[in-house]
Amino acid sequence: MRTPPIIGICAAYENAAWSFWNQPAAIVSSTYLNKVREAGGLAIGLIPDPSVVADPRLLLDRIDGLLLIGGADLEPGTYGQTKTDRTEGTAPARDAFEIALAAEALAMDLPVLGICRGLQILNVAAGGTLHQHLLDEGYEEHRRSPGRLDHPTYHDVVVTPGTLAASITGAGTSHVNSHHHQGIARIGDGASVTARSLPDDLPEALEWRGCRYVLGVQWHPEAVELEHALTDFVAAAAASRREHLWPSN
Repeated sequence: MRTPPIIGICAAYENAAWSFWNQPAAIVSSTYLNKVREAGGLAIGLIPDPSVVADPRLLLDRIDGLLLIGGADLEPGTYGQTKTDRTEGTAPARDAFEIALAAEALAMDLPVLGICRGLQILNVAAGGTLHQHLLDEGYEEHRRSPGRLDHPTYHDVVVTPGTLAASITGAGTSHVNSHHHQGIARIGDGASVTARSLPDDLPEALEWRGCRYVLGVQWHPEAVELEHALTDFVAAAAASRREHLWPSN
């Protein structure tokens, strides 16, 4: 039996309660873990660490795919802006860790999937920027039901046919779930917009078509009943693993 591809999931660093403990902890929701396992991957948590910011390959050389998950707002300083009172709770150590990993993964052509905040991390790592609060910029409300990812949070996006995003949701108009108030502004280097929300045209998926598999989506495919939600990503990680272990002569 071949070893499944190792998918590194960047853990959130939040206050958490379990048993009789209540303290800061690195956590990964079971929704991500389950979808990685269902797609044939083996998930491991990646914990924010300053040594990895200095040398991302300490971790990237040990995994086959990088999964960037949802969470706190990005610190505006990471994309050259001054923080306003619209920016909510941030996690600067997590920002630095994930941006360093994402930038190096792009350079290495390591498969990457970014979900919600993960899309924004990918864009910033590639030199792009964010809107700190979408309503202030004339966009629609994209966080209609705070704390939820079920049907009240769904809205329509238009997905470009033949893209990685289309492999998750289908091409054309799709119904997806969102929970964010920051959003993509200037597009990062090398990225193409492959989905936009209706009716406000906000970029909701970015792909780096020169890479093996790099996709960021603003919605949450891990939280819906899509068996194939992470299948293509994990398959790309498996192919990357095989090429690394058994390079062609």
